[in-house]
Amino acid sequence: MKIGLFMFATGYAMRIDELAVAAEERGFESLFVPEHTHIPTSRESPWPGGADLPKEYWHTLDPFVSLMAAAQATTKLRVGTGICLLTERDPLVLAKEIASVDFLSNGRLELGIGAGWNAEEMENHGTAFQNRFRVMSERAQAIKTLLSEEEPEFHGEFVDFDPVWCYPKPVQKPHPPILIGGESIHTLRRVVDYGDGWFPRTRHGFDAATEVGRLRAVADERGRDFSTLSISVFGAPAKAEVLEDYAAAGIDRSILALPSRDADDILPRLDRYAELLG
Repeated sequence: MKIGLFMFATGYAMRIDELAVAAEERGFESLFVPEHTHIPTSRESPWPGGADLPKEYWHTLDPFVSLMAAAQATTKLRVGTGICLLTERDPLVLAKEIASVDFLSNGRLELGIGAGWNAEEMENHGTAFQNRFRVMSERAQAIKTLLSEEEPEFHGEFVDFDPVWCYPKPVQKPHPPILIGGESIHTLRRVVDYGDGWFPRTRHGFDAATEVGRLRAVADERGRDFSTLSISVFGAPAKAEVLEDYAAAGIDRSILALPSRDADDILPRLDRYAELLG
C-alpha cells in the first residue's frame, strides 16, 4: 500500500515545494492539497468537521499552482487535489490546468474531485446547492472528453460546447486518475460509473474490509471490473496497526494529514510518519 500526505497549502505554512522535497526524500508516494477559492463571511453553511471552521480553509493557495511547484521541485512524488471542487470550476479552463500540470510533471497528477459542502461558496460561482452533484458529474465527464479526444464536444444540462481543439493532452492516458470523494452509496455509484478510484474520508469511522466490500458490491451490480478501481483513504490514521488492516483489506493508498504549520512543526511529523513506511 502506498502512503501519501496532505496539507492545506497556505501563506503561513511550510512552503509546498519544500514540503514536497522533504516528502520525497523520506519515501512518501504522494502529496495532496485541498482547495477553497474563498469562504463567504456569512458562515451560513455548517462545517461538517465541527462548529469552528479552521482558518486554513480561507487561506489556501490555488491547488494547481501549488501542485506545479511541488512537482517542479521533485522527480517521483505524485501530486494531487484532495479535493478539487468541480462545482466552482469552468470545465474548459480546468481541463487546460489538468493537462498542463500532468504534462509538465511528466504524468504525476492525481485528480481528486468533489461537489463541496459550502452552499454560499459554490453559489458565488453560479452553482445552485441542490444541483451540486449533477453539476460535478457532468463537468467531470466533460473534462474526461476534453482530455482524451482530439476534437471533443459535449452537450449536457450544465456544459455545452461544439467540437473544439484543446491541447496539450496529458501524459497519462486517457487522462490522470479521477478519484471521487464522499462516502454515500451515491458516491460509490459515481465512482463505478465514471471514476478511476474512490477517495473516502475517515471522519465518521472507516472499517476497511466493510468499505472495500461496499465498493466491490456496487461494481459487481453495475458491471464494472473492480480491479480497475483504486481506493485512496483521505485522512488515514497514522497508526501502524490501522494501516496494516487497510493494506490487508485491499486499500491502495493511505493519505496522512499534516497541519498547516511551519517547517519546525512539519519536519518532525514527517520523520515520525516515515517510520510507518516500512
